[in-house]
Formats: sequence, structure tokens, C-alpha cells
Amino acid sequence: MNAGMLRVGLTGGIGAGKSTVATRLAVHGAVVIDSDAIAREVVEPGTQGLDELVAAFGTDILDADGALNRQALAAKAFSDETARSRLNAIVHPLIGARTADLMAGAAPGSIVVHDVPLLVENGLAPNYHLVIVVDAPEQTRVRRLVETRGMTEQDARARIAAQVDEAERRAVADVWLDNSAATDDVLGEVDRLWAERLKPFEANVRLRHPRAPMRPRLVPYDPTWPAQAARALARIRRVVGERVLRADHIGSTSVPGLPAKDVLDLQLTVSTLDDADGFAEELSDAGFVRAEGQWWDDPVDSGAEVWPKRFHFGADPQRPVNLHVRSPATPAWRLALLFAEFLRAHPAECDAYAAVKYRLAEEHETTDGYAEEKQGWVNAAFARAETWAAGTGWSPGPLA
Repeated sequence: MNAGMLRVGLTGGIGAGKSTVATRLAVHGAVVIDSDAIAREVVEPGTQGLDELVAAFGTDILDADGALNRQALAAKAFSDETARSRLNAIVHPLIGARTADLMAGAAPGSIVVHDVPLLVENGLAPNYHLVIVVDAPEQTRVRRLVETRGMTEQDARARIAAQVDEAERRAVADVWLDNSAATDDVLGEVDRLWAERLKPFEANVRLRHPRAPMRPRLVPYDPTWPAQAARALARIRRVVGERVLRADHIGSTSVPGLPAKDVLDLQLTVSTLDDADGFAEELSDAGFVRAEGQWWDDPVDSGAEVWPKRFHFGADPQRPVNLHVRSPATPAWRLALLFAEFLRAHPAECDAYAAVKYRLAEEHETTDGYAEEKQGWVNAAFARAETWAAGTGWSPGPLA
């Protein structure tokens, strides 16, 4: 992920109104890169792209003026899988190269919005700091396609059916914009998104802002937490690749039914902390800023030896993340995995832990005091969890 900018993926089904959102973001100052426009640009007359298409599919894909006749190309390129692959092999690298050039040309501090119709289909979501999905009910989209693009209703429904469904889009969406009502409604949502999330997010990444102190406010279990964690982990894996042994969702948000602070706890496992130091800046650029200014340690139990780790936090102001980077040589690495599994397997322990959390959250103004006092209960639970692990043969599983 390129340093110096916030990368935002924008997508949505045909007729959902992505262009309305993209235009508003551009008004606010976003650098909008339109994949459809680039796809047309790279095959204009006189380009390498058009020359390669003619060589592959023949001169009859051109119109009388020498420009690409898209219907003629479609009739040939979509006739079989081999032809489709040939088309993609020509066009996709050109689109990718032009997109990279435009992104490289964006000034430091830019918020770059990449408008990509097939973002979900092509598995591109982890490439962005944030993904926005624009949606509207099918009937609304059909009406728009008929009225604004001249499609028949049958053609509009067929085009919609050929795309991924709502569930697949929701799986990658950090922001879901409903564009089914008045245009002013969605424009207001975009304005708030820009001011309250995108601008602060960009500044947090660029300036490596420390996260403001948080109150230990508990919320009921959110069933979307695992999906949110999966999106964060996909972005992290996109950066670190095989330099980590594993990546896990840990902590209270990984335990169904357990109330928690609305902060995702994630754990990266590395062979040594030198490995973590090697990709710290890349993770920071990707939106998971390394916490500087002190040595981060894990207490195993009260008064016991502490073990070093590295700590990053999510720079997205509306999606707090704690990223713990640990070596399997430290007890805290194993305990983080064991404790969550122990709670998932023991509802009574889960209820007892919730009661402790609620009580301490009422008594403390800061997360530091809350966490420090909670540690006594947690350490006792660690001992019970170890007894359970010994009796059941539980293990953390493979490292890779």
C-alpha cells in the first residue's frame, strides 16, 4: 500500500449510484480514479491497447473512424473463455499500469478514491485503507438503468443478476451507503464521512498521531465484530505476507455473546520481534500505526516477569483496533489464544467475566486503570484455562 496517501475503494452494483458519491468526494478534494474511464482511455485510437486488440481480434472490431466498436469486440471476446482470457490479458495490465501512474501522481496527504465496479469480484478490498459500498434496492436500480441508460427492464435485471450479491459486498464494506432515497440524504452521509472519518484517518496515518485516551465503555456483543476483524486481518496480511507465522482475532470481541469495549484485538505471530520491526513502517502506512515512545510489555501474572511485544493501533477513528505483535516464545502469545477459546467453551466463565468488566468499567475513567484492576481476575482465569487445556489436550494449533 503506497505511503503518503489514504486509499479508499469505492464500489457498488450497477445502478446503485456510485458516481453520485464519487462526485461529492471529488468536491471535497478527493482524487478520484475512475476504472471505467481508464478502461476506455487505454484503448483509444493510437494507443498500444487498441493496437493489441486489433492484432488479437481483427480489424472488424473497429468502426468507420478507426475507434473501438465495443459491441463488435464483445461479440468476439465473450464468445468463449479463451477469447475472454485473451482480452483480459491485454487490457488488465494496461489498466493496472495507468491506475498505478495516477496514484503515484497524487500529492502526499491526498485521499485517493478508486472507483472500481468489480472491486469485490477481483478480490481487491485488502488493497485499501477503507472500502465504501454504495447500494440501493434492486427495483430502484432497475428503474434508474431503464430511465438513464435506456436499458430494457429485462436487460437491467440480467446485468444486476450477473454481479455479486449483497452479502458478498457487505463482507468487504467498511462503509455502507444506502442511496435509495433523496440524493440529498446520501450526500449528507458523504459529507459526514469525509469530515468525521476520511480526513482524520488520513491525518492519523500521515502524522502517526497517537490514539487519544479511551474510556472503558462496554457495549453488547456485536455479531459483525468477526467480519470486521477479518477485513482488518486481510489488510494486515496484504502488507506482511509470509513474514508472520499467523494472524488471529483475539480478545473479548472474538467471544460470541461477551460484552466488550468496541475495540478489535488482533494478534500477529512473528518468529522474533526483529521481524516485527522490519515491517513496522509498512503496517503504519497501511493504517495500523506503531505505538512509539515506550517499550510494550505483557504481564503474565501479578508481580511476575514481563515479556516484550510490539503494539500497533488502528488509525481509523471509527474502527479502533489493538494489534499485538508477539513471538510464540512468550507465554502471553499462547495465553491470548487460550483465554478466548476457554471463554468460548465455558458460558459461566464468560458471564462471570462480563460481570467483572461491567463493574470495573463503572469504577474507572481510563482504560489503563480498568485493565490494571481487571488483570487479577484474568490471571486467576488463566490458571483455570490451563487446567482445562491440560485436561482436553487443547493446543494453539499450527504456526503456519
